[in-house]
Amino acid sequence: MKRKTEYLSLSKELTEKIVHDLHYKSSGEIRRNPSHDIASVWRPAYVRDVEKILHSPYYNRYCDKTQVFSLYKNDDLTRRSLHVQLVSRIARNIGRILELDLDLIEAISLGHDIGHTPFGHAGEKFLSKIYHAQTSRYFCHNLHSVRVLDKIFAYNISLQTLDGILCHNGEVECDEYHPSNLKTFNEFDKNVEKCYTEKDYSVHLTPATLEGCVVRICDIIAYVGKDRQDAVKADVIPNDAVFDGGILGNFNAAIINNMIVSIIENSYGKDYIKIDKDIFAELSKSKNDNYNYIYLNNRVADINEKIIAPMFEKLYFKLLHDLKSGDKNTLVYKHHIDFVNQNRKYYGGENYIDTPPDDIVTDFIASMTDDYFVDIFEYYFPNDTTIHYKPYF
Repeated sequence: MKRKTEYLSLSKELTEKIVHDLHYKSSGEIRRNPSHDIASVWRPAYVRDVEKILHSPYYNRYCDKTQVFSLYKNDDLTRRSLHVQLVSRIARNIGRILELDLDLIEAISLGHDIGHTPFGHAGEKFLSKIYHAQTSRYFCHNLHSVRVLDKIFAYNISLQTLDGILCHNGEVECDEYHPSNLKTFNEFDKNVEKCYTEKDYSVHLTPATLEGCVVRICDIIAYVGKDRQDAVKADVIPNDAVFDGGILGNFNAAIINNMIVSIIENSYGKDYIKIDKDIFAELSKSKNDNYNYIYLNNRVADINEKIIAPMFEKLYFKLLHDLKSGDKNTLVYKHHIDFVNQNRKYYGGENYIDTPPDDIVTDFIASMTDDYFVDIFEYYFPNDTTIHYKPYF
């Protein structure tokens, strides 16, 4: 008979001393199941969220998911694993000065892209197009990050963390971020459903906490300059002198520094996050410049549209066919359904096989790393592969 593992606890006397010495207070977190994941002095509420995200089986997969540049054998190019850490670091620098909850900032930051597809925003666009044609519902990575943490694996993550993840849209910048009045999971679930049924609905959502607002703007801060560094490494642009950064600056360190200064200068002591108008105008211009020089560059766009898009479509329908065939020896069963069920048993929930087929296939593809996607495509279509990695040498 298997012995039940005992979890030790701090003594009551020491706990009381720590509460007194560290001025510990409750963070007011809201969970679907409030009887579980009860905060302690050494493992507060949002620390629990951070650790659940870090230990998620999908967190490892950040390491081989494209940020911008796909099919490069170059370990110096940013992957999502670094991006989420940069967002966390920048946001915590701001949050510390504004006296925000740094653990909540870290949880939102580390979890915000966990539902991202392989091949970055191009992969997200291709998957959403197919999924919508099949179901009349939309796919977006921030929505799917919530699905990973709240549905695929029911981690009992706090409402505050999930809301920050859902509302983090880093494609749209604002000069002011006023927290929303969201207070319940009932309201949150309605927002989630609208993200599936109304195109770009998540763009209009604002986080319910200042911590979520800070992460949202820091998502942009973390990629604008870093993508420029990577574009130079990838030989897509000659150098960052092609940009005219004005008072914000051209290069990564200046952009991060100047944005942080502007946010702190204009937000300290306020109940909202604000950027001064000149810096905000430069940030918007810098994002547009990145699109013109990097994201819409023919070398980047051609790979995505001519090579990766057709692969998404072929793989989607092959996996859907295998799933509907009921053959348990196919990869959608062995590599995905069995994997999810194996991890899901620790957190409860129904058998994953009862999930609608298009959702299962979408979940599977979104979970893939770039290399896994390429390998599974080659496994199924060995004579139809046009993938060529840009080599180190």
